[in-house]
Amino acid sequence: MLSPMADSGRDAGHPHGPPRDTVPQAPQRHALPRITLDGRGLRPADVAALATRTARPGPLDPEALHRAEQSWHTARRLAATGRVYGRSTGVGANRTEDIQHADAAHGLRLLRSHAGAIGDPLPAREVRAMLAVRANQLLAGGAGLNPAVVTALLDALDTGAHPVVNEFGAVGTGDLAALAQTGLALAGEHPWRCPSGGRAPAPVALDSNDALALISSNALTLGQSALALDELRRLLAASLPVAALSLLAVGGSYEPFAEPVMRARPHAGSAAAAARIRTLSGVPARPAPPLGRIQDPYGFRCIPQIHGPALDAADTLEQVLAVDLNAAAENPLISIDDQAAYHHGNFYAAHTALALDSFRLAVLQTAQLSTARLAALSEPDLTRLRPFLGDAAPASSGVMILEYAAGAALGELRAVSQPATLGHAVLSRGVEEQASFASLGARQTLRACISFRHVLACELVASVRALRMRSLEPEPDTPVAVGYALAAGALDARMEDRPLTDDVAVAERLLERLAEV
Repeated sequence: MLSPMADSGRDAGHPHGPPRDTVPQAPQRHALPRITLDGRGLRPADVAALATRTARPGPLDPEALHRAEQSWHTARRLAATGRVYGRSTGVGANRTEDIQHADAAHGLRLLRSHAGAIGDPLPAREVRAMLAVRANQLLAGGAGLNPAVVTALLDALDTGAHPVVNEFGAVGTGDLAALAQTGLALAGEHPWRCPSGGRAPAPVALDSNDALALISSNALTLGQSALALDELRRLLAASLPVAALSLLAVGGSYEPFAEPVMRARPHAGSAAAAARIRTLSGVPARPAPPLGRIQDPYGFRCIPQIHGPALDAADTLEQVLAVDLNAAAENPLISIDDQAAYHHGNFYAAHTALALDSFRLAVLQTAQLSTARLAALSEPDLTRLRPFLGDAAPASSGVMILEYAAGAALGELRAVSQPATLGHAVLSRGVEEQASFASLGARQTLRACISFRHVLACELVASVRALRMRSLEPEPDTPVAVGYALAAGALDARMEDRPLTDDVAVAERLLERLAEV
């Protein structure tokens, strides 16, 4: 067996951003909540908790383990007596070539040939998310894989070990290369990374029936999608307190958030966003008309209509993932009830790819609105302050540079929001003539988290500065007052021209807490 590699901290430099998987000390691990995988009820938030080691896998569900065992025995029997893709035949364009039952090395050859992922090793949390998803899918009972693999995957999750998995190797029709690397790691031919003092699982004996059964899945894509959804939900939750602070800083109107307005065009996400602004700011369902401006700029007036679709898109992605995280989508499907192998296309990840594309585009809209509010905070007509929230020094630049920084981050977000589903590929000698590129969409959505966080942090720095300069504070006993107190207590109160890099970094960390006010 190859010796395990210690966790090297490489995550910090990975393009998917800083890791969220700091390993707690052992005494804390015992107190963590447990999540039982059963092939039926895994949620995206559960995947994120297991991946970031804020929860531990619970004991194996006996009924789910029984399903996996029955599926394994059924698959072996079918492969021994008939033609089953990937077990008694080759794969892809080699599907017409028969494999002799006695050829026990076929499975390892398949794993070795497919373990050709390239690029940087993925961060630990992304690989652990893949392990959690794959273990749960196997417990759904359609893969026909040795149940010892499930035990090994759960053992790795519990100890924090993860195989070295490289970034590129899938086009949305199965994460073949990543899972082949995982298979070789399970067999003892590929390295693991372990936390300090941790250990890799004991090698599992895999035979010719186990290889395709392990790799026929989009587990990495789904795990990355669950992580991105979890993080972007928190950022979307934080964006409303930030917007509420900016609204207060410019003396904006609460009429756009009135309940009758939302009932007139009853989209669920828009109504939820408007209700959240009202709750945060302590305003009634029918706010009084403003004393000044009749209408605010779009950055304030259209918060429900632009933030709402992002909430709806998050819900749609959650629904898609709730199906696929618990799906026996392996090809072929080993049916215990029918004692048959069904060859199919359930591995094609169009639902996930399209939901990811839609979600990123919706998040992009909210980020664009944040930069619009940031620009508004630099306008004396709206704030009654000096341009760019400058201090009394002549030609003070104040927060001017934050518009540039946020614009640069927004440009990155716009780039990764391009629909991955526009991609196309014809592979394996033309047998596979279409690709969803859900794998690309998942990576893009993870990268969107980074840029969106930068944009929101820039707005938060400016809004708190404007409120300080106007000597304004939210109404006491309102949630947004709690948010303001958190931000004002952490952000530097100096108004003179100075670098704002550290301020934005502090604001980024504050977003996690603002999501909970």
